[in-house]
Amino acid sequence: MSKTQRQNPSVGVRTLSPLRDFLHKEAAGAVLLALGALVALIWANSPWAGSYESFWHSRTAITVAGHSLELDLRHWVNDGLMTIFFLVVGLEIKREITHGHLANRRAALLPGVAALGGMLVPALVYLAIAGTFAPRGWAIPVATDIALAVGVLSVAGGRVPSSLRAFLLGLAIVDDIGAIIIIAAVYSTGVTVGWLAAAVVGVAVTILVQRIQVQTVFVYVVIGVVIWLGLYEGGVHPTLAGVAMGLLAPSSPRKQVELIDVEEISDVTAAESAIAASKSARASVSVVEWLQHMLHPWTSFVIVPVFALANSGIEISVDSIQDAAKSAVTWGVFFGLLAGKPLGIFIATRMASRSGIADLPSGSSSRQILGAGTAAGIGFTVAIFITELALPNATDQANAKLAILFASVIAACFALALLLRGKAASHH
Repeated sequence: MSKTQRQNPSVGVRTLSPLRDFLHKEAAGAVLLALGALVALIWANSPWAGSYESFWHSRTAITVAGHSLELDLRHWVNDGLMTIFFLVVGLEIKREITHGHLANRRAALLPGVAALGGMLVPALVYLAIAGTFAPRGWAIPVATDIALAVGVLSVAGGRVPSSLRAFLLGLAIVDDIGAIIIIAAVYSTGVTVGWLAAAVVGVAVTILVQRIQVQTVFVYVVIGVVIWLGLYEGGVHPTLAGVAMGLLAPSSPRKQVELIDVEEISDVTAAESAIAASKSARASVSVVEWLQHMLHPWTSFVIVPVFALANSGIEISVDSIQDAAKSAVTWGVFFGLLAGKPLGIFIATRMASRSGIADLPSGSSSRQILGAGTAAGIGFTVAIFITELALPNATDQANAKLAILFASVIAACFALALLLRGKAASHH
């Protein structure tokens, strides 16, 4: 997540703005994500293409207390580094549910309903096209890439009302929750009870050390590693350890007085009111927000671009495109993202609005909602992540990744075309 960090030398106070910085980091990180994917594509289609796969298939082992774990570099990225990415996702979910857009039931209802429509329709589109050939891939077009979707809205700038940004962020968070549940429920292998019990014990210990107010970060890192190993050896995807630790992080204030959440400060003039607001703002910087402040730059600017570099290197040639065009998997993923996502989100949003259970984002038009839904069709990071889990066949994986790449680029272009039309939005 994060917060914009500014320095006031006169008082030595750092101000944190959770929502604004989350959007800023995601938008900036989208550039590096795209760069990582571009480098991978160039590398995989260069005269040195063979070195791409050989590099990411090189194996490295870690041995601790007689227990050795050996994985290739791609799996260390996908199973290891991406755990930190999912930790930040878990932290953002926790913040949104406790203090953010999902804290108020009515405010959460519209992005929640929209996200469900945006998951159900793409899955149905995929199954209608490719269900006979590779049914396990149904979840690939379900996922939204927050960084790239937010990046598209940032390019649109003042033409997009702030309410629509909040709507897309809430939608993407619910989308992430759905993707996490799918990964846990659908793409876990045969479970080993003993190792899963170790992971459960790790969760219980985390709750215990929180209650006795242990502040040492190293303790939580060690517990997190134990949970990760328990899930990995137990047959459940280990990145869920990151989600679990993120959701378990306390929302209580962190004991660090120089941090102030500027979103808690209103326009105050009287000295007493200013002092009270400052104290309130300091108390509002929770452990969740502090952790996001520390970790989100690493995930946005390092981990996700490295993930893109490790997983986006697919051959793009006349032959590969012709082969992909003959694959039902390609078209299932392509139309699931490009058509299923915006259609599902738009229909669900209109139904929620017309039934009276939720209000449309203030100041937004139907065209802008469709544009935001189209931006949600950019499914890059998590879609590729699920592809690696869902499709064991290398050819199907390559075809799905090619479809994700083309659908995401076209979705971004369509979303910008919809969002850039019209006058600049007024922000309230």
